[in-house]
Amino acid sequence: MTEQRDYRSTVFLPKTDFPMKAGLPQKEPGILARWQDEKIYEKVRAARAGREKFILHDGPPYANGDMHIGHALNHILKDMVVRTQTLLGKDAPYVPGWDCHGLPIEWKVEEGYRKKKKNKDEVPAEEFRAECRAYAQHWVDTQREQLKRVGIGGDWDNPYLTMDFQAEATIVSELMKFAENDMLYRGAKPVMWSPVEKTALAEAEVEYEDIVSTQIDVAFEIVECPDEDLLGASVVIWTTTPWTIPVNQAVAYGAHIDYHLIEVDGGRYLVAEPLVESFVKRLGHDSHKLHFFIKGVSLEGTRVRHPMHHLGGFFAELRPLLDGSSFVTTESGTGFVHMAPDHGEDDFDLCKAHGINPKFAVEGDGKYREDWLWLGGQGSVINAKFNAPDGPICTDLREAGGLLAASADYQHSYPHSWRSKAKVIYRCTPQWFVPMDKVMTHISPKTPGEKRWETEGGAINPAEEGLCDAPTLRQAAVKALADTRFVPAKGRNRIGAMVEGRPDWVLSRQRAWGVPITLFVDRETGEYLVDPEVNARIIAAIREKGVDAWNDERAQEYLGNSYKAEDYERVTDILDVWFDSGSTHAFVLESGKWPDLLRPEGYEGPHADLYLEGSDQHRGWFQSSLLEACATRGHAPYKAVLTHGFTMDAKGLKMSKSLGNTVSPIKVMETNGADIIRLWALSVDFTEDHRIGDEILKGVGDQYRRLRNTFRYMLGALSDFDEAERLPVAEMPELERYVLALLGQLDATLKQAVADFDFNTYVRALLDFCNEDLSAFFFDIRKDCLYCDSPADPKRRAYRTVLDTLFHALVRWAAPVTVFTAEEVWTTRYPEGDSVHLLEWPEVPAAEADTDKWDALRALREKVTEAIEPLRRDKVIGSSLAACVTLPQDAPGAESLGVDLAELFITATVVPGQGDAVTVTPTTDHKCGRCWRHLPEVSEDGALCGRCEDVVGAMETAG
Repeated sequence: MTEQRDYRSTVFLPKTDFPMKAGLPQKEPGILARWQDEKIYEKVRAARAGREKFILHDGPPYANGDMHIGHALNHILKDMVVRTQTLLGKDAPYVPGWDCHGLPIEWKVEEGYRKKKKNKDEVPAEEFRAECRAYAQHWVDTQREQLKRVGIGGDWDNPYLTMDFQAEATIVSELMKFAENDMLYRGAKPVMWSPVEKTALAEAEVEYEDIVSTQIDVAFEIVECPDEDLLGASVVIWTTTPWTIPVNQAVAYGAHIDYHLIEVDGGRYLVAEPLVESFVKRLGHDSHKLHFFIKGVSLEGTRVRHPMHHLGGFFAELRPLLDGSSFVTTESGTGFVHMAPDHGEDDFDLCKAHGINPKFAVEGDGKYREDWLWLGGQGSVINAKFNAPDGPICTDLREAGGLLAASADYQHSYPHSWRSKAKVIYRCTPQWFVPMDKVMTHISPKTPGEKRWETEGGAINPAEEGLCDAPTLRQAAVKALADTRFVPAKGRNRIGAMVEGRPDWVLSRQRAWGVPITLFVDRETGEYLVDPEVNARIIAAIREKGVDAWNDERAQEYLGNSYKAEDYERVTDILDVWFDSGSTHAFVLESGKWPDLLRPEGYEGPHADLYLEGSDQHRGWFQSSLLEACATRGHAPYKAVLTHGFTMDAKGLKMSKSLGNTVSPIKVMETNGADIIRLWALSVDFTEDHRIGDEILKGVGDQYRRLRNTFRYMLGALSDFDEAERLPVAEMPELERYVLALLGQLDATLKQAVADFDFNTYVRALLDFCNEDLSAFFFDIRKDCLYCDSPADPKRRAYRTVLDTLFHALVRWAAPVTVFTAEEVWTTRYPEGDSVHLLEWPEVPAAEADTDKWDALRALREKVTEAIEPLRRDKVIGSSLAACVTLPQDAPGAESLGVDLAELFITATVVPGQGDAVTVTPTTDHKCGRCWRHLPEVSEDGALCGRCEDVVGAMETAG
């Protein structure tokens, strides 16, 4: 037997310095530093200058705390949008921004004061705001570096901040547009109020949690009634907010309800018929005596007295029974609702209609004002002990004979401030509002005589009658939503329902850190001053000095010579922070501070192509931006809105520090790298709530490694590729043309996914192509050709040509997803080249292939592999190259494709068309010592086949 020679040095193995081990946590910061040094973002802007614009307007995260997983997901999605649009050749700038005003920052600064036993109210306002500004800036700087570390590309050196003087001046300017267009009013009505934070709250600042409250039944004695038989009996009200009883001014009934006059333990009570049994049980009795029943409508004109009437004054006044049929039900309680217009929307509206005004008895801190006859100076009204059955309210009512039942066992949902987590109340205070249903005469059609707006909310149809020249803000917003694309589409219905049903927009807050409501109110008339010259002076001052410029000392300066400061009240409220963020389109997209964001001169319509935020922003930024733009410009600020769900833990539970189930993107980057976080964020169905956890991230890591190995293989296989080696598609084997056809299909899939913002499909299609079509199929089949064919062989040249095409396409498509790895891949092959992120979408060569036949062959190949595996497992054969395969009679043929099935299946031989199933036997042919194929022409194990003899001979001749 001839001694076997070692032919390993004659095999053309892939060669690359690209490591299999990624080491992303160590490698990514260096890549990020190089991007900053080489100003890659600026280079991209220059390269796309003059191209079609795509503007994604960044919704400002709040400058408070470290980046959390929601921040990471949100900004990765935005980055994916910007990078894919840039890849398509568009000019897609990205200017990040932050919300910097508002209660959370103020609250944190106050916490610092409390620890030092300082009183915030004793600190000069300018000093306090300076501390808020410094606090916000700290977190802006912190979050900026954290977001950059995730690989988010953008104008990080020039972000927008709502606390910049220019931004504050623009916000004031936008407010003045509302004022000048008579779209502001000051009114007293109940709004959500936080006694802890001492300010009004917007609906978006409120969350609902289940609590247990005290429920009480209180008797209001009837002293005047058209039916004299009711005199001396009591109307019974039921409530879960005992603290509102000291501000009661009326009782509401349902005109359609049947009320029973019953007797229990000597007392006579009027209660709705369906609720009698439950009422009697609350009193601790099993039975009652029925006197008679009366229809609610017959109670008109009835008056009752407050159980604390003996205190005199306000409490001695008789309370009318009012028809509240629109909201009084028999679902629970007694069928009567006590009315406190200070503390309920229905209460306020019904009492206002009957000339009953609020009393403003509860102060901003939740205590009754000092001069209130009952419980003056006491509270806080949200305190459970204050409302408890043995608390002061119930105790006093019990002593007065008015408390019939009380128990602290009523479970229900109740609004809380999402910042302080404390319960909120409805509290009537003077606030500034934007009317939703007032006609905006300044917003009208462009064409004279055109009718565009319905007189009521709903879809706009110009062909129908009943249209007017100008809309209300609600109508304009509804139409704008109809013109807006929503991804997912269900977002339109969600925000649409909110807009159609929302009350007037409460603009004012009673805090210090924010943009002031820069209005002067005439002390005699109560009207706010509208004077463009005064407004211009105010705006100019704030542009120069910021919000501190709005003070009493400069009041006369702003009013000028035409008005006297003593004749006007300077409003000291600040704006709802949602108005700040709702105005960002004005100072970011239109101001010119960021020229890349400007539209062509004369452009009209929504400025941003896309707003992208979490689904909670349907009631937050999406809505405030919509209302602000519709009120000032007549249309939405965006063409499309994309919303994502929330990130839950691995079990689908909401993340909470108290539960210890939060996932920090910062820690994940420290151990896994930013590209893993990015791959996770772009792999999940982000339109719904989604999950993250150690096992999920482990799976993402596996996906990443397979993608990395795909690039590593291509880099090695193309290490010495030369343009002279390239073959035209027409001269390629069928397999190469088939793979190019698959590449063309992938190209179309990815383009559609970009158009649909469907990044889950984008990433899945990309990974599946690399794993299934390339690594497990194409690369597997052609490794013999790559390793063993002559470099001049047309088949090997065709394969390497396709590999080069694949490389240029895949590295571009992967670049928006795994931004660091794609850069590493690109610079490994082109170390002197520019960044991969400057490249554009690849041109994929056209190629035709019979994909149906190939699909059938691939399915057959899987069956063959399955049939071979038992022989490998039992060590009957060492590898599939030693297998002789017999195909079933119905196996698809490959003759028309010009394919060698043994090469396709990586076996020794393939015999077609015999039997009913795939059968496998060991080959008797000898194994080539170089390519390891078992072939009849190999004389003995270790000898060379004809191909390898030719290649080795040529190499030896070449020396």
